[in-house]
Amino acid sequence: MVDRYRKLTSSGPGAFLAKRLGLPRPENLERHRPGRPVLSGPVVVDGADGGRLTEPLRELVASLPSAERAGADESPAALVFDATGINDSTRLRALHAFFHPRVRSLAPCGRVVVVGTPPELARDAREAAAQHALEGFVRSVGKELRRGATAHLLLVAPGAEGAVESTVRFALSARSAYVSGQVVRVAEPVGPAGVPADWERPLDGRVAVVTGAARGIGEVVAETLARDGATVVCLDVPGQAAELRAVAERVGGDALPLDVTAADAGDTLVAHLRERHGGLDVMVHNAGITRDKTLGRMDADRWDAVLSVNLTAVERVTERLLAPDDSGEPVLREGGRIVCTSSMSGIAGNVGQTNYAASKAGLIGLVQALAPTAAERGITVNAVAPGFIETRMTAAIPLFVREAGRRMNSLRQGGLPVDVAEAIAWFASPGSGGVNGQVLRVCGQSLLGA
Repeated sequence: MVDRYRKLTSSGPGAFLAKRLGLPRPENLERHRPGRPVLSGPVVVDGADGGRLTEPLRELVASLPSAERAGADESPAALVFDATGINDSTRLRALHAFFHPRVRSLAPCGRVVVVGTPPELARDAREAAAQHALEGFVRSVGKELRRGATAHLLLVAPGAEGAVESTVRFALSARSAYVSGQVVRVAEPVGPAGVPADWERPLDGRVAVVTGAARGIGEVVAETLARDGATVVCLDVPGQAAELRAVAERVGGDALPLDVTAADAGDTLVAHLRERHGGLDVMVHNAGITRDKTLGRMDADRWDAVLSVNLTAVERVTERLLAPDDSGEPVLREGGRIVCTSSMSGIAGNVGQTNYAASKAGLIGLVQALAPTAAERGITVNAVAPGFIETRMTAAIPLFVREAGRRMNSLRQGGLPVDVAEAIAWFASPGSGGVNGQVLRVCGQSLLGA
């Protein structure tokens, strides 16, 4: 769906008019393309005294592929600051000292990345307060940045310094174009340590299932995981079989027409995976429906349909994937990844969506409850929570509501399905074993609920 306002303000006359009238001017966001370097230009890395990640971050950034800019443009593509050494509120001044002289020179679609320690792992109350202050700082910076720039806070547990590469790559690259003002916690990796042999194809040799893959976000997730090397089993309802097979053929995977709400859906999926692929590495629960009505006008069938597809089916299928089958082992292998598609509606709520918001909030609860027990088997469980994403579903929203959804975030525009897909691919990577039980909001830093 075309955002005509963003297209208008990207033109010379439209940009002039928007500036004169004080109207928002959404930036054309830079998104990932195969072969594109992680960094779009020079990166400035520094840290507070005593930081445990300053030198590792410098070495990591120096090792990442970077685009060369024509001319003498030295605007930094990213500003990276290690705040793990800040153990007292008086030392928060280091944030101002680093960012104040540099932040206004940040390049378009640049990145601000602050690295800290999870406050709950701080050595005392003063350090906990200082580290928690980083969240308010980063969320505010994200709302101040312009020209498509974004901000990220990475909280790295002591001992997990070697597990940050996948997350740093995601935060600094165009893959995170529509993620801003969010907090990611990195702990010691779950399961076998996994560093991809090829960061362009981190899912080589892995098998992934994507539900709801016949169209929309699910279709793009299937394409993105296949781009990253996975063999993708595309799953959707039998009524979408023709579209599903077309997607599967395009991504080099296979199609499984299946109603996830069927009582035997888990058994059918497990049998297919054993017979065709020998097992499973990545499960993406993306299928979802809406049946919107305000609560007083919502009949029981609308309620039941949404909860059944969006939440109950996910619970049942996941339980089956984690249970031993006829081989005596779960079909989801050690080092596996489970990723659920939640929603900002499940975080902030939405008028007319009590059923949908309940189901999506339930997914968040499921992720947080499953993560510790799944970790014992070397499996991570995470979720993405999309905000306003340009799809056929949002195209049906009334014009003024749609425009509000697009503009009420720090990037002043709706996201694309690929933005959700890139976040899912990051969670799915073998290098992301240190990220577990988390919900990443892919919402452009929505002004509501974020």
